[in-house]
Amino acid sequence: MNSNHKGKPLLTNREREVFELLVQDKTTKEIAQQLFISEKTVRNHISNVMQKLNVKGRSQAVVELVRLGDLKI
Repeated sequence: MNSNHKGKPLLTNREREVFELLVQDKTTKEIAQQLFISEKTVRNHISNVMQKLNVKGRSQAVVELVRLGDLKI
């Protein structure tokens, strides 16, 4: 059980936006265009989230975020 989870959300607003688009099968490029950020920034957000969750790979991150209730599909 992640105790620091109650207080503040795991994801920043931007990270959540990126993952909400990711679960809609958007590519890095599409996410970047939609959020008006660079593809590199999109990838940084994704890897930051994977580090926070201690998972390898985007799909694992998505599964974990959904499990934690941080992401709705």
